[in-house]
Amino acid sequence: VKCGAGARRHYAASPSSGGSSCGVGEQPCGVPETLLDICQRRHFLRAPAEGGQRLSWDAFREGAQPGFGPLGASLRKNLAAQWWESVVLFREQVLGVEAPLHRPAHAGGAPPGDALRVVHPRALREALEGGELSGQQAPAFLQKTGVLRDSLLHGALEHYVECLELVNKRLPFGIAQIGVCFHSVTKNEKENYISTGEKTLASLVWYSAARTAGQWLDYWLRHRLQWWRKFAISPSNFSSGDYHEEGRRRINLYYSFPWGKEIIETLWMLGDNELLQMYPGNESSLHGRDGRKNVVPHILSVSSDLDSGVLAYLCDGMQLAENASARKKVFQRKVLKLHPCLTPFKVSLDLGKGPTTELRQVCQELYKELLENGISVWPGYLDTMQSSMEELYAKYDEMSVLFTVMFTDTTLENGVIQLRSRDTSMKEMMHISRLKDFLTKYISAAKNV
Repeated sequence: VKCGAGARRHYAASPSSGGSSCGVGEQPCGVPETLLDICQRRHFLRAPAEGGQRLSWDAFREGAQPGFGPLGASLRKNLAAQWWESVVLFREQVLGVEAPLHRPAHAGGAPPGDALRVVHPRALREALEGGELSGQQAPAFLQKTGVLRDSLLHGALEHYVECLELVNKRLPFGIAQIGVCFHSVTKNEKENYISTGEKTLASLVWYSAARTAGQWLDYWLRHRLQWWRKFAISPSNFSSGDYHEEGRRRINLYYSFPWGKEIIETLWMLGDNELLQMYPGNESSLHGRDGRKNVVPHILSVSSDLDSGVLAYLCDGMQLAENASARKKVFQRKVLKLHPCLTPFKVSLDLGKGPTTELRQVCQELYKELLENGISVWPGYLDTMQSSMEELYAKYDEMSVLFTVMFTDTTLENGVIQLRSRDTSMKEMMHISRLKDFLTKYISAAKNV
């Protein structure tokens, strides 16, 4: 196994294993349901409670689902880490911030009339008893309540002045954050039942002079589209569309799901109105330096939906291929080929034939070594349930584990392990001392494509 070349080949082009990605018109029509079943069984997506109504893709698209399972949460965490590294860590002009989930009624910038509100039960009870929610008094009461955020823009505006000082008032610069946002979800239009959904968003708010704002929009569009495509087996499923709304230019980035295109990211040129509304009567404090000029910057808002991104990569990675078992029976091999940087577990450690206690001790030492080097490991050696090798490999393929390592009595004799690849299903013999370097180089090669 050539770690560098193998990783580059697989993620620079579509695979030739006989499967196909989950793009529109490329997969059999049963793939979405097959994928949903795998994602719930392998705990990428949370399954409904026992006896509960079966969840559909719509629930996860709308953010009204019970949430991601352990593997889905890990996938989203890895996706967020890659976003943060690309947008913040390796850039001189971008600062990371945090902002509250809600803001008080007196905070700057008027919230929309249908914004989700935060009301303490006691305050609501007192308002009902005092008649504040009757007639025309209700809107006035609601205006005094806190607002749940539906985007991360407001938090970036709040941090603007202090961040401007940190960069010595030099333009351009950006403010980035990742967090949960809330929105209304209509459950039943006939009964007008509305619930609260949530999404994890990643936001970059880019401040630049008006004269260069258009150039920066083009730059970030290229960067963001290239970033989404970087982790995909079928990059062409990510696309963009240009729109004008209220005199402002907006660009949506889409992923082509089996059911149609969905927005996964929005780039919006907002001008300077939002800043001026946030800091009324204090325009001089907003001035940044554009060369020798002091100007109020224009805003470019880049908002990425990480939850939808997780669904996109789950669809992109789903592979169906025919495979022959040891008995020469042909069966359908289901593999979730997530990018090495995104998959929750890079390697699993399992026991074959041999003295269990001694082999488990070797696994535990290797487990610690790999974790110390930032390589996520699934401790399969702790599983006491007996499974055939075919069942074990099928499980790890659906969990998107890159490599399965098998320890046997031979390992105790000469240090040789069996390494099985998720992407090729081929098995290689390797000395245990080489495993850490092999995995590190493989992941690094895939990351740098």
